Amino acid sequence: MDENMKKIIRKLPQGLREKIEGLPPGIADNLEEIRVKAGADSLIISEGREINLHDREESTPEALEEILNRLLDYSYYAYEEELSKGYITIEGGHRVGICGRVSLKEDKVCLIKEVSSLNIRRSRQILGASDKIIGSVCGGGVSNTLIISPPKCGKTTLLRDLARALSERGYRVGICDERSEIAGCFNGRTTYDLGSRTDILDGCPKGEGIIMLIRAMSPDVIITDEIGKSEDACAIEEALCAGVKIITTIHGNSFEDVASSAVGGLIKNHIFETLIFLTATPSTGTVRKIMKLSGMRRGGKGC
Repeated sequence: MDENMKKIIRKLPQGLREKIEGLPPGIADNLEEIRVKAGADSLIISEGREINLHDREESTPEALEEILNRLLDYSYYAYEEELSKGYITIEGGHRVGICGRVSLKEDKVCLIKEVSSLNIRRSRQILGASDKIIGSVCGGGVSNTLIISPPKCGKTTLLRDLARALSERGYRVGICDERSEIAGCFNGRTTYDLGSRTDILDGCPKGEGIIMLIRAMSPDVIITDEIGKSEDACAIEEALCAGVKIITTIHGNSFEDVASSAVGGLIKNHIFETLIFLTATPSTGTVRKIMKLSGMRRGGKGC
């Protein structure tokens, strides 16, 4: 297990920590999730397998509150906006999902308190993860690429390695990392090797961040994760008008899923030249299909 993940595990209560540290190396090294629920046994997910830690007596509401406080470094204020969305991203790019009693302000979620369950999802770098698709993405020049995937199929891990691979090939890469998951930045430094030509805009909404990167860093390629809003589509159109290539991801299972989404116009107009479909079968990160689209429409709004 990498040192960054060990730091997170050290913040867990002693009983839970010792159970995780006592796991066989093969399970610990491939740990994907730590799921803790008040009044229930904690569960470990490793290589798609669920392992019960049988610690129900220790999984109290007070224990969950303490875990969250430690993960936040006792700074609720710094994570206030993320907490209102039901998750936080901590050092190393690991995402912690949170459930509990929701507080509303002007009919919008402002906080989750009385925490009932936590899901710590591990983020990690797999060097070479993009080897299987790099030829399709940048054979003869980088193509605008959309990675289509259900949750937990490895799309962010794939993006992370694509950034490194393109940087090593001489491309200037800009990452708009809205959820701090791709780069895992902490105190201005990334947790991962993303290449010497990669610049990261951390925690910035994609609609604004894509434009900021174009103006400030003159990238050849912009990489971002999980598009889905109409403002994301507008920013992508502006990037194309500036001659910048886009590589991004979207949740979905099929071409029809993404074509009917809020950014479906980008698909129907063949803005993306390469579509890559991921699956978790037989293992996370499996490329199910690569689709090449021809007749890309040039230009767009704002040209």
